[in-house]
Amino acid sequence: MPGRGKDVQDSLLLVEDTESLSMLYGQALERAGHTVTRTFTMSDARDYLIRCKPRLVLLDLQLPDGDGIELLETLQANAPDIRVIVITANGSIYRAVQAMRAGAFDFLVKPFDDARLVNAVQNALASAPHQSDSAALEVDTDSGGFEGFIGHSKPMTDIYRMIKSIGRSTATVFITGESGTGKDVAARAIHSLSNRAHKPFVPLNCAAIPRDLLESEVFGHLKGAFTGALSDKPGAAAVANGGTLFLDEVCEMDLSLQTKLLRFLQTSTIQPVGAARPVPVDVRIVCATNRNPLDEVRAGRFREDLYYRLHVVPIHMPPLQGRGQDILDIAQSFLVEYAREEGKGFTGFDREVAQILINHPWPGNVRQLLNVVRNVMVLHDGPLVTPEMLPSELAASRQFSEDEAARNRSDGKVQQFRPSWVASADRVPVTGRMADLVGLPLSDVEREFIEATITHCGGSIPRAAKVLGVSPSTIYRKLDSWNSSVERSA
Repeated sequence: MPGRGKDVQDSLLLVEDTESLSMLYGQALERAGHTVTRTFTMSDARDYLIRCKPRLVLLDLQLPDGDGIELLETLQANAPDIRVIVITANGSIYRAVQAMRAGAFDFLVKPFDDARLVNAVQNALASAPHQSDSAALEVDTDSGGFEGFIGHSKPMTDIYRMIKSIGRSTATVFITGESGTGKDVAARAIHSLSNRAHKPFVPLNCAAIPRDLLESEVFGHLKGAFTGALSDKPGAAAVANGGTLFLDEVCEMDLSLQTKLLRFLQTSTIQPVGAARPVPVDVRIVCATNRNPLDEVRAGRFREDLYYRLHVVPIHMPPLQGRGQDILDIAQSFLVEYAREEGKGFTGFDREVAQILINHPWPGNVRQLLNVVRNVMVLHDGPLVTPEMLPSELAASRQFSEDEAARNRSDGKVQQFRPSWVASADRVPVTGRMADLVGLPLSDVEREFIEATITHCGGSIPRAAKVLGVSPSTIYRKLDSWNSSVERSA
């Protein structure tokens, strides 16, 4: 197996079946100070890996005696600490994406220059895993934070590990998630953990810039290129040279500019508006959107080839409502911070407020939670935040908490704080009415069951969502759809 080979500290294995290319790549790497072993088939590569354990493998996916991804999967299973950079032809981006998801560290698209090759190799070698790195992540997550994030719920620790594993790669990262879930924080964390951390991180909100100015903002312009261009202006891509360019709300980008962005990704060059020649730049792209990018592709608003270029390493940020105790951790952290800024005496939340915060659906996610905490801080003071201090938008969650407390008292139970994310024994009773649903369309059955669950939960949509195992936003959307249907038929 590859993992049993002798460790060769400074060696690289190059698996490329075209001899002329193999020689060119090998010479470029040797000039950069690396020791390179060249093989031309998968069988030769397997034989070498049985005897030796290189630090890195450069792997062409199209080999005469097999599929390079098979060798990649073998390496991942037996020697996961060996970094793999895959090499693919220009028309095989989808294969490169497959390889990245199978565990490749980075990919190179032919043709590429020596600088791109050497840079990718150096980044991969610098990111070799160390025991101390893993321990540092555990310490961070146990203390409730990681690179600007707060919380240690299971969805977020998975995000932390993913960010840490891809940080030093040069691969493009595509972050999706609802507004307010922390996509910008994730992008900054990726940059902070990369070898580019000492270079600029340049964020650009594609939705906040007028379409006729977006090209100039991304690629720059020369003096006199258009009316109002009174001087040369470097674009975001040039400012980010050597660092990371973060394209937020990338699905808002105009189709004509998407074509130029695709060319930029393919050539690593930019052409400012009014310039006669392209300029080379070295930039890592991280992009984000609160839309479903595949839906945008199907609707014709986003280029499919650009999607596959960008969607190499996907990260989906979880909504706040599914993060359990993180809600209170975030609220507590910012309560203390805002109290210090405002000179207030708040130190925490009373038990009822804690339950209200946990049960609220938070359609605006972390951003909405912070606005609520800030609102309380500006208008009130005291050691503990009480229900009367909360803004009206939390009224429904407050009513649910009061109803549950009343039921507990009437049942003779001791009232205690129990977050909604703790496993519940709630069940919707099945009655003879279920037999009446046989023969109805599935959509009608779904509506009957959801409405029965909401009734069973005292009208609380957050609690009904927990019982049904769906997001509250899903139920809200269905209710809106049903109400709209009634209005249209009226």
